[in-house]
Amino acid sequence: MSAIVARPFKLALVQLAGLGKDKTKNLQLASAGVRKAVQEGKADIVVLPEIFNSPYAVTAFRSYAEPIPSSFPTPASSLAEHTSESESVAALSGMAKTHGVWVIGGSIPEIEKATDKIYNTCTVYNPNGDLVVKHRKVHLFDIDIPGKQTFKESETLTGGTTLNTFETPFGKIGLGICYDIRFPEMAMIAARQGCIAMIYPSAFNTTTGPIYWTLLQRARSTSPCVPPPVIRMQVTKLQYGHSSIVNPAGQVLAEADETEAIVYADIDPEFLAETRRGLPVTVQRRFDVYPDVSK
Repeated sequence: MSAIVARPFKLALVQLAGLGKDKTKNLQLASAGVRKAVQEGKADIVVLPEIFNSPYAVTAFRSYAEPIPSSFPTPASSLAEHTSESESVAALSGMAKTHGVWVIGGSIPEIEKATDKIYNTCTVYNPNGDLVVKHRKVHLFDIDIPGKQTFKESETLTGGTTLNTFETPFGKIGLGICYDIRFPEMAMIAARQGCIAMIYPSAFNTTTGPIYWTLLQRARSTSPCVPPPVIRMQVTKLQYGHSSIVNPAGQVLAEADETEAIVYADIDPEFLAETRRGLPVTVQRRFDVYPDVSK
């Protein structure tokens, strides 16, 4: 695993309320949240919700889907070409460039024109407004809890086929989206690739949220010793909220309730190094007994 070269930063999770069917209004709410996180909270990295520009419904994903450039980095100047087809991409790029901040744009429905497939996709922008990476949700949320909830993302969405990280001046960061957090391999691989944090824009519901939300975050933070699993929640009547930041000791540094909020934490990568020195699981794994999932 590569050595960690990182420095402290201020992280902000923007938990939005009032999202609805009007994509332009949703983008305006997101922009206001980013502005507040930077101007009032002095954030270096701002995270937005999963599927924040669209209703979270399999019947809505296709009509709200936008093409997203596939080459990286995509300069902000060229993103202007996507304003008509990719309103959200252009808006997110503008937020990052206007405020000179890293924006992890939650996720939006993406359409791949060549295949007509729809993805749940997280995009990341540097302070110049460049699109530096995108992550397509790998694990689709298909569940059937008798008497409580049935939801099948696969009715509309296609699962991504790659794991994705990106470099910042604060260190390398790994990406997942919501249901991805239930699969520890992603965080384990990111840890062994030298990531200092995992970001999971999420929209847990009120059925699974109270049971699994905090448990999963703490498990991902301590097991691979990667701080912090960062979760961002969209707030509606059916969303659990509780955006949270968890450190590698499994401690919750910040957590929202179910209402609109911005939560902040000062992230010091040295705490990751101290944790790994104290609990040296990274050098004690027995790959002679079981396989290394990062290979």
